[in-house]
Amino acid sequence: MTLAAIEAYTAHFARSAMDVVADLESYSNLLHRWQKVQNLVSRETLAQIWTRHFADSLQILQLTTTDDHLFLDFGSGGGFPALPLAIASKGSDRHFILVEPNARKVSFLRTVARELGLNVTVIGRRSDEIDSRETGIPDVITSRALAPLPLLCGWMAPFWGPETRAVLHKGREHVEELTQADAHWHKDVLIKPSDTDPGGVILTITNLHRNSVS
Repeated sequence: MTLAAIEAYTAHFARSAMDVVADLESYSNLLHRWQKVQNLVSRETLAQIWTRHFADSLQILQLTTTDDHLFLDFGSGGGFPALPLAIASKGSDRHFILVEPNARKVSFLRTVARELGLNVTVIGRRSDEIDSRETGIPDVITSRALAPLPLLCGWMAPFWGPETRAVLHKGREHVEELTQADAHWHKDVLIKPSDTDPGGVILTITNLHRNSVS
């Protein structure tokens, strides 16, 4: 990923691309260190971290607005896409809540947030063990490589507000998942091809609610 690409993704933020790169490098160093004892990302993708993980996460910035303040990320794992988004948003009023039940991954996420001074809260439980009284109603829900869309819709619904939308990474199976989800969930969907994955897309979902006949 080039500096120009980072500049393009972060153009409407006050942070300079150089500052974002510096924090991403620190994040990368921590990830490589922790990866030796905790499988945070696929070993096959670690060498392409700047494209496969950082750029893949940062492309979401194009789908956010200045009115988006609260982000809720499900299944945060090694921190994607939430931590790169938090790094790019550093110094703004954006708050990122990361939901991750694995205790070691929780420790990693909290370490990155602390060392980089990010506006991040990490909740070490599954999404079905918390509710919106703990998180608030998010402006944006994110998730990457966590679960099929029908399951995700059920997990997202308790946190959904009138203005909430989900911005989700999906792969080649997204058409089938959308069809399966239609059986139980009403939603409006915009599909954007991924900048980093030739077979991937970014789904923006609004107006989510369960079908009355399901």
